[in-house]
Amino acid sequence: MPVHHTFCRICEVLCGLEVNTEDNRVVSIRPDRNHVATEGFACPKGLKQHHLYSSPDRLKYPMKRTGTKWERISWHQALEEIGTKVQSIRREHHPNAVAMYVGTAAGFSTLHPIFAQGFMTGIGSANMFSSSTQDCSNKFAVAGEMYGFPFTQPFPDLTNIKCLVIVGANPMISKWSFLQVPDPGKKLRAITSAGGKIYIVDPRRTETSKITGTHVFIRPGTDLFFYLSFLYEVIHQHGVKTAHVAKHMTGYPKIAKLAEEWPAERTSVVTGIAPYLLRQMVADYLTADGAALYCSTGVNMGAHGTLAFWIQECINAVTGNLNRKGGTLVSKGIIDFPKFGKKHGILTRTARSRVGSCRSVNDAFPGAILADEILTPGREQVRALFVTGGNPLITMPGSERLMTAFKQLDLLVALDIQPTETASLAHYALPCTSPLERPDLPFIFPLMLGLQHRPYLQATRAVIRAAEAQRDESSIYLDLCRYSGIALFGSFITQKLLTLFSKKRMAEGETLREVPQTGIMNLLLRVCGQSSFTNLLKHPHGILRPGHKQDFLPGRIVTGDHKVHLAPALLLEASETIGMLFQVETCNSGKFKLITKRSVTTHNSWTHNYEAFVKAPDNTNYLYMSPSDAANLDLADGDMADVKSETGMVRLPVRITGDIGPLTVALPHGWGHQHSGMQIAKETLGVNVNILAADGPGNIDKVSGMAVLTGIPVDIKPACAPRVTTSWSGKS
Repeated sequence: MPVHHTFCRICEVLCGLEVNTEDNRVVSIRPDRNHVATEGFACPKGLKQHHLYSSPDRLKYPMKRTGTKWERISWHQALEEIGTKVQSIRREHHPNAVAMYVGTAAGFSTLHPIFAQGFMTGIGSANMFSSSTQDCSNKFAVAGEMYGFPFTQPFPDLTNIKCLVIVGANPMISKWSFLQVPDPGKKLRAITSAGGKIYIVDPRRTETSKITGTHVFIRPGTDLFFYLSFLYEVIHQHGVKTAHVAKHMTGYPKIAKLAEEWPAERTSVVTGIAPYLLRQMVADYLTADGAALYCSTGVNMGAHGTLAFWIQECINAVTGNLNRKGGTLVSKGIIDFPKFGKKHGILTRTARSRVGSCRSVNDAFPGAILADEILTPGREQVRALFVTGGNPLITMPGSERLMTAFKQLDLLVALDIQPTETASLAHYALPCTSPLERPDLPFIFPLMLGLQHRPYLQATRAVIRAAEAQRDESSIYLDLCRYSGIALFGSFITQKLLTLFSKKRMAEGETLREVPQTGIMNLLLRVCGQSSFTNLLKHPHGILRPGHKQDFLPGRIVTGDHKVHLAPALLLEASETIGMLFQVETCNSGKFKLITKRSVTTHNSWTHNYEAFVKAPDNTNYLYMSPSDAANLDLADGDMADVKSETGMVRLPVRITGDIGPLTVALPHGWGHQHSGMQIAKETLGVNVNILAADGPGNIDKVSGMAVLTGIPVDIKPACAPRVTTSWSGKS
């Protein structure tokens, strides 16, 4: 039985895998114990992913929906009808009337996001929407202001760090956002075993906090005030490296003045963190020979994620821990991508949205205004939408309103591997190859930015070939350009060359053209001075690259003056609302706050169509709450509860746990599949937490475009009737 060495493309970790195949099907997947970086680590999702790809529900052929009925059509018919419609909309309305939503799955492929952007550039539309505005655009927005480029993302030096403060992150379950860290539990335990200290600041006693470190409860949505008091204490404990700051940074007096208003005695009222404990954390941070503050989605997706991340980065910088062994590092990929991007204007456009005049971050507008762009009349009103590698009807705020908007579109096209909620509502569903059916390199963060615990390179062939008429997204977008009368990136030379060198494949009587993926990736590698794709294939377990260097300051920062901007005007302006935000948190101090979570067998919205992952009692999400809160509400374990926010209500069963703080409830996201075409997932009982989140330009962060998807104020009461499981939201 053939054995193939490849790597997973579900999340940042990119675990090395050994795959057994037989008759062009995957029989089993194991961790690659000889991989140079992941060393035999892999999660349950990665080891079982082939069951999701081989599901009977797998999209195999282009499908067209007429009313409630679906019919299988040829690729030629699908492309011709879609292309004709795109041409009509561009001609009769405006290029911006064609929009695209790019989901997380697209980001873990090398070529998919490039060709998707190329298609939209060819159309001439600025209306790109991204899942990043749901979970991480705050980091991109802050990095662009402080460091000059959105993808400049410092990360903790886990090998040498002596004190690590983790805020709103749970690496044991969610891995390490942006940074490739295999077996995060092993890495974290190694820090404390070597005498280092770890603090985990979270409203819930997470799986990470149970294996190592000291857990510190915090009230959801108050991270900003924790960071402000942390900075206050850094200053008052004489932790600022004054000479270092003067040499490499600007704006320190302004952030020092801002922090001066927020001693721990003041903020503890809303955070719930005792002043003595915060001071001890700061003391441990300052006395350590290398320390870092790190946050992820628990901070990012909250109401003040942009300001919180900004203050975090300022703390790491002024204490001398930025660009320091044992502190935070800024690595380099196969090229100096921030320098290249800054020079060529990549990811740095300054467009504004039609609705709400929202900023573009990472060349994408906020997903939370997509419904408004569809529903608001005007010449540039969105009338056609391409959804690629995502499922916004589950993952975005205001899900029910978004569904109403999608039904109004003249054209909705979904590129996916399975009939998700979004694909089931589309006019056309185009079947894509799975990660195991395409060649690849590591995606942009490890490849171009070196965001790896241990830098390495790896290439993979397709493990199996597409059995039916599925196609890779780069080939689909190249053809969509041709049928839409445009050229990829607006370059007819590029369009013609890629078409000329495309390979031919027969499927169901059609001749399909495939973009020369390995050739393009080989060219990318060679231009960047790396080994060829073919040579990398000779190293099936990966090949190590040089280790991380401490050369970010001053050598590689791309701001105009080559200094870290601690107090950018845009963030200072946003900080003027902090006093008002504190008053809001004070007023909400007696109200329940809802946070989100996930388990090791779930990933966003797409892993619920495998029976082993959703067997009862794991066939639903639960509302987790503390024993005291449950008693006060007269709720017992398993009782049904109604959870209501300003925008919606869901009903689901309660789970009582001592791992969650007072007046805090946790609800796993990614559920609510009753209206999908996935036969196993649609029988699950879970509800969509994003029914409770608000969308629209008035409900997003002005700097980053982020919606509030965690720390949502809610009311909870016992349900007066059983749950109805056939509705979109799980409402009664």
